[in-house]
Amino acid sequence: MSQAVTAHRAEAPRSLNLAILTVSDTRTRETDTSGALIVELAEGAGHRILEREIVPDDPNAMRPLFQRFAAREELHATLVTGGTGISPRDLTFETVSSLLSKPLPGYGELFRMLSYAEIGPACLLSRAVGGLMGRMVLLVMPGSRAAVQLAMTKIILPELPHLVREARKL
Repeated sequence: MSQAVTAHRAEAPRSLNLAILTVSDTRTRETDTSGALIVELAEGAGHRILEREIVPDDPNAMRPLFQRFAAREELHATLVTGGTGISPRDLTFETVSSLLSKPLPGYGELFRMLSYAEIGPACLLSRAVGGLMGRMVLLVMPGSRAAVQLAMTKIILPELPHLVREARKL
């Protein structure tokens, strides 16, 4: 790893304030195992969950939540699970993409690359997306527990503090 990346990571905040959003028409708090896994992994890494919501895959329901989260200065990132598929009902990618002030295409590319090793070419069906909404990091991962485990352990938890540092520096 380069000295610059090592230095940036050393300067990044250790503990972040997060919102967790599950996009689903059927999940409840009791059946939302993917959202629960995000909470478990994030808290295990020392982060705080300030918000946890479940919302239908409907742009009119999602958009106000994302805007409310982005308006909260103390909220560093929103992690989203679900709604990344290609069925007509899956609109999370379009909704999030329209709200990003700075897309991070490498997030989705890296997720699909790592996912290929686990599920092969079916990784094409994932539309994981990420970027910034103002100064808030917004990362969307598929709704399966395996996808959440992969995204959280291989990409998000290792790099999120660095992303937040870069998004918030003046």
